[in-house]
Amino acid sequence: MPRKSTTRTVTTASAVALLAAASLTTAVGAQARGPKLLTAAPLATWQTNGIVWSVEYARGVVYVGGTFDRVRPPGAEPGEKETARKNFAAFDAATGRLLPCAHSFTRGAATVRALKASPDGKVLYVGGSFGRVDGSGVASAVALDTATCSVRRDFRPAVTATVRAIETTGGTVYLGGDFTVVNGKPRKHLASFTRKGRLLPFRADIDGPVHAVLAAPDHGKVLVGGDFQNVNGRTERALVAVHPQNGSTVTSFPEWLPPRASVKSLARGGTRFYLGAEGRGTGIFDGRIAGRLSDGKMLWKDFCLGATQAVVVHGNVLYSASHSHYCGRTPGGFPDGPRRNFLAQSVDDKRLLHWFPDTDDGLGEGVGPRTLVMAGRTLWAGGEFTTVNGRAQQSLTRFGTGPRNKAPEAVPRLSGTSSRAGKVTLTWRAAWDRDDAELTYLIYRDGRLVASPKQRSVEWHRPEMRYTDSVARGSRHRYAIAVTDGKNTTPRSKPLQVTAVAAKRPTGAR
Repeated sequence: MPRKSTTRTVTTASAVALLAAASLTTAVGAQARGPKLLTAAPLATWQTNGIVWSVEYARGVVYVGGTFDRVRPPGAEPGEKETARKNFAAFDAATGRLLPCAHSFTRGAATVRALKASPDGKVLYVGGSFGRVDGSGVASAVALDTATCSVRRDFRPAVTATVRAIETTGGTVYLGGDFTVVNGKPRKHLASFTRKGRLLPFRADIDGPVHAVLAAPDHGKVLVGGDFQNVNGRTERALVAVHPQNGSTVTSFPEWLPPRASVKSLARGGTRFYLGAEGRGTGIFDGRIAGRLSDGKMLWKDFCLGATQAVVVHGNVLYSASHSHYCGRTPGGFPDGPRRNFLAQSVDDKRLLHWFPDTDDGLGEGVGPRTLVMAGRTLWAGGEFTTVNGRAQQSLTRFGTGPRNKAPEAVPRLSGTSSRAGKVTLTWRAAWDRDDAELTYLIYRDGRLVASPKQRSVEWHRPEMRYTDSVARGSRHRYAIAVTDGKNTTPRSKPLQVTAVAAKRPTGAR
C-alpha cells in the first residue's frame, strides 16, 4: 500500500530517557541469555533492477520473483554487468551465484507475487499477474519442476486476477489473491487444487484480497490472512482458519485485529503460528502476533508502529521485515524515530533482540523489505530497497550465521581533562553495533593499551562513558580509543593530547 502517515508517539524528554534506559536493560539482558542470532552484516548478493515481491527456497536453490527485467552481480551499479531476467531468477543458495534457470513472465501488468515449493522441494508454484510464461499462454499461476527448471504442463489454472499467496501440503495447492473466478467457477479470493491442477470443490466466501495462506493439516485447518472483513457470512477481520477440504470456518479470531488492519504474512514454528500485519489510519495495528495452532489462542502481541510485510521463524527467533519506527510498548523496544526495517524477536515472549540490519525505503511504495525466506541457515530478503546498512544494494540481500565481519558503528570522539595531580579523565559517548549489545573500548596511552572497559548500548541509547588514568604529575600524553565487538575492531581515533596536572606548590613556598 502507499506510504501511510501513522500517529507518532509524543513523550517528554525525561520519559524518553527512562524508556531508552529500560529498553536497553531489557534488550541486552535478553541478548545475554537468548537464542543465537544471525549476523547483521549482509553477505555478497546479486541485485535486481526492480522490486522483489517473493523469495522461496528448494533443494539448494533460492528463487526470486518480482517486477524486474535484469539482475546484476554484487557491487555492480545500475546498468553495469546486467543479465536479462524477466520477473524471475534463481540463485545458488550456498554461494549466491546466479543460475541458468530462467523463465520470462510477461503480458499485462506482468509481475510475480508469490512463490511456494512443495514439501519435497520437487515443484515450485508461481503466482502473480501475468499472461505468458516464455511463449505459452497462462493465467497468473503455473508450476515448475525444480530438477529441470521446466514449466509443468499439468498445473495451469485459469485465474482471473492477481495471485498473492500460495500454500501446498503436497497433495493440495491453495491459491489466494484478488480473484473471484477460477476455471470459470466462483472462487472468492481463495481456491484449492490437486497437485496436478484440478480445481477442488473447496470454497470459502471471502470478501477481500488474500495475502497469506498457511496450511496446518495436522490441526485440521488452513489459516488465511488478508484484507477482508467477512468470511462465510460472518465477521472475520483479516484472519480466519478454514477447513482444508470444504472451506468452512473452523476457528475465528475475534478482537485480534482492528477494522483497518490487514494480515500480510503468516509463518509456522512448531505448534505455533505468527502473523505480520499492516494498518491504515488511526488506531492501527502494524505489529506481530503469536498464536497457538490447536485452539487459536493468542500467546502474545506486540504494538510496534510501521507495517510488517513478512515474518519467518528460525532457531527460536521470529525475524520480520517491516518499517517499524516505534516499539516503545514492546520489551527491548525503541522510542519513536527512524524506521528500522529488520527486527528479531523471541518466539516465546515477543522481546526484541539485538539485531538491527537496515535498508532504505527504496522504490515503489517506499516500505523497504517485503519478503523473507530461510535457505538453510541463511536468511534471504527481498523488497524495494536500494541500500543495506547504508551501502548500495538493490532489492535483494542475505544474512548468515557468521562470522560477524563488521566493526561497530562509529569511533568515539575522546575528550580529556586533568583537574587532579597525576590524573587524566577521558570521556566519550558509547558506540553501537548492529548485532552485539556489549562492546569493549580499547584505550591507548602513547600507543600502549592501558584499559578496556565494557558497555552495553543500542543506537537509540548510547551512554556517556568515563575513564580516569593515573600518570606522572605534569606529564604529557597522547590518547586514542578503538571499539571492538570481540572479533571486529574499529580504527583508533585521532590522538588526543592531555597534560596531567602537576603537584600544587605548598602555601608560602618560594
